[in-house]
Amino acid sequence: MSVISDLDAVAQPPNTTRSEARKWANPQVLIWAVVLFLCLTPFILIFAVSFGHKVEGAGWVWGFSFANYQRVFVGAEWPDQVTWLYLQRLYYSLYYAVIAAVLAVVTAFPFTYLMTGLSRRAQSAWLVFLLSSLSLSEVFIVMGWDVLLSNRSGLPMVFKETGLTDWLKAVGWFDVLREWGLANPRNVKFKTSVLATVLTMSYLVWPYAVILLYPPLSRLDRSMVEAAHTMGAGPWTVMRTVVLPAMRLPLVGTILLLFVFLLGVYVAVTVFAEPAKQTMSVSVYGAVRGNTLNAPFGAAQAIVLLVTAAIFLVLGQWMNRRTAS
Repeated sequence: MSVISDLDAVAQPPNTTRSEARKWANPQVLIWAVVLFLCLTPFILIFAVSFGHKVEGAGWVWGFSFANYQRVFVGAEWPDQVTWLYLQRLYYSLYYAVIAAVLAVVTAFPFTYLMTGLSRRAQSAWLVFLLSSLSLSEVFIVMGWDVLLSNRSGLPMVFKETGLTDWLKAVGWFDVLREWGLANPRNVKFKTSVLATVLTMSYLVWPYAVILLYPPLSRLDRSMVEAAHTMGAGPWTVMRTVVLPAMRLPLVGTILLLFVFLLGVYVAVTVFAEPAKQTMSVSVYGAVRGNTLNAPFGAAQAIVLLVTAAIFLVLGQWMNRRTAS
């Protein structure tokens, strides 16, 4: 019996080896490993490419130089000459993304709040409709807005044919629209303008805003709202003192998520934004796929844009926690 027990002891692996094998065989560990690999590998590759340099008349080669980042922040001719072109494009990226994200959430919140008060069948119908709208690509949506805002077949033509343009000229508002870049000497125009860019970007993420706000609003305790109404509070008072404080975290999270998504919008900015007000995503595409074919410089811009988005996310979370505490 002692010989058999000794053989069994030798044949059995140690507990540490068995626990390590079970650890690596855990499906969650494997899933996280695959997710980290798929997320980190593109980032590491782009980060490595950003230090390369372009060869004139050819492609680019690997290297380790901060010239691309220098060009992004102060221009290629620094210190002799300083250029803020790409920082200006970064500014417009943040500008469009912030306004469009806030506009989408501000308009989606009351709609979602009213939708959660409907019957289950009506809610399901709205959710199916919104989910099906997500199948539309950015190109298709931008094409629709392009037709809607076109000078010959869109809203400007409606303004002119219905006499609204003449009325705006008579009351003096037409000159104000010209100062805002929304009119030419003959008629109103929406292309190209900041308004058209922001509206298109906001429309692009509006279904996402509704879908993100639906779960927390559907879990909202309506008895608190009814109690506030019973105590004599009006609708706006209830919204300001009961609903909005309870929905503060979902609102901030939705705005941050849409903001990050909108930083990479390309087609809407290309069609509706003025050339002097293009974003960094357009510049990245122009560097990688345009006439220059300067992949390292495009990668450097992408890293700067990604780091900027991460900074805004961290600041948003920090402000949210500080407000909560």
